[in-house]
Amino acid sequence: MIHVELTREAPWDDRTDWDALILAAARAAVSRTPHGELLTTPAHVEVSVRLTSDDEVHALNRQYRGKDKPTNVLSFPMVQPDLIDTVTQNSDDGEVLLGDIVLAHGICEREAAERGISVEHHLSHLVVHGTLHLLGYDHGTDEEGDAMEEIERAALSELGIADPYLIREE
Repeated sequence: MIHVELTREAPWDDRTDWDALILAAARAAVSRTPHGELLTTPAHVEVSVRLTSDDEVHALNRQYRGKDKPTNVLSFPMVQPDLIDTVTQNSDDGEVLLGDIVLAHGICEREAAERGISVEHHLSHLVVHGTLHLLGYDHGTDEEGDAMEEIERAALSELGIADPYLIREE
């Protein structure tokens, strides 16, 4: 079963039930992949999510990716993609950490405002996106990006969130 371990730092507020929102987004992402059995396995499959500042994400992006700038979301997988299918059979104590997702508050807020959507909907999209990275998905090529976006659209639709990739005509 998928579980989310959430840590939240200022300036993320406590008016939103981030735990429920993030769990729903992670579950929707997993359900749209061949790894859907992770949702029902008796093993404790954990995704760690950190809501933090742009400065912290900037530092992590510089340290781990060599990019000296902030970004909206970072994902740090803990399981090799080719081993995810065996995660439930090979976990020693029934617990597996899929990985970490870290989100930058200011960037998430600005991007949501630019798109005319709520921060909650944008965060849901970024958690879906980050969860797919934890499962081994990438967007390094157009083909990989298209496949990943299709899964994101389906997961977000399940959550009642509009397609974030629609091109708006003005």
